Amino acid sequence: MKLSVIVPCYNEIKTIDALLEAITRSPYSDKEIIIVDDCSTDGTREKLQKEIEPAGRVSKVIYHEINQGKGAALRTGIQAATGDLVIIQDADLEYDPNEYPKLVEPILQNKADIVFGSRFYGGDPHRVLYYWHSVGNAFLTMISNMFTNLNLTDMETCYKVFRREVIQKIKIEENRFGFEPEITAKVAKLNCRIYEVGIAYYGRTYAEGKKIGWRDGFRALYCIVKYNLFR
Repeated sequence: MKLSVIVPCYNEIKTIDALLEAITRSPYSDKEIIIVDDCSTDGTREKLQKEIEPAGRVSKVIYHEINQGKGAALRTGIQAATGDLVIIQDADLEYDPNEYPKLVEPILQNKADIVFGSRFYGGDPHRVLYYWHSVGNAFLTMISNMFTNLNLTDMETCYKVFRREVIQKIKIEENRFGFEPEITAKVAKLNCRIYEVGIAYYGRTYAEGKKIGWRDGFRALYCIVKYNLFR
C-alpha cells in the first residue's frame, strides 16, 4: 500500500521542517510526500528550493507562481498523486501524522472508500481554543449533513483519506477553504463508503499563523448550497 501525502503550504517557515520530520517518522514506509507551495513569501519557498528539495526529503515540490488558496493547492497535489491512498496533511502541525494508521485502517479493511478524521468524535486530546469557531464548525457540519444526508461530526476537518481513484475523478473547483464542503457534497453524491474516526487536534491561534476567518464560513455556506443543489 502506497500512501500519497498532499501538503498544501503557504507561509509555514516555522513548522515545515518539523512537519516533514513527523511525516517521515510516521507509520508506512511506502509514502510519497507532495508539497504544493502556494507562493509563500516568508522564506518557505526558498527553504524548499535550497534545502528540502535538494536533500530529497520529499517526493515532489510543486510551486504556484501566484497565491491561489488551499483548495487550488490541493487540486494541484491530488492530480500529481500516484499512491493507492491520498491523505491531506496541513503544514501547520495542528494534525499528527502518527495517526495515519487509524485513518487508513477502515480502507485497508475494505470497509471504506473515504475516511474523515473528526476533531469532535472520541476521546483524543485537542487544544482548547476559540468557542465561536467550534460553534461555527458544528453549524456548518449540521447544514452540510442536512443537504448530504450524512451524519458527520466534523465536515471541516483537514484529515481526509481517499482511495486515489475516487478523489482523482472529482473535479475540484474551490480555490480556498470551500474545498471542504465541496468535496463532502461531491463524495456524498458518489455514494462512497464514508467512515469517520476520532483524531487529536493541536490547534493554533491567529498569532501563531491560523489563516481561516469568518469570511470563509460564509463561503462554506454558499458552497454547501452550490455543490449539493447545482452540481
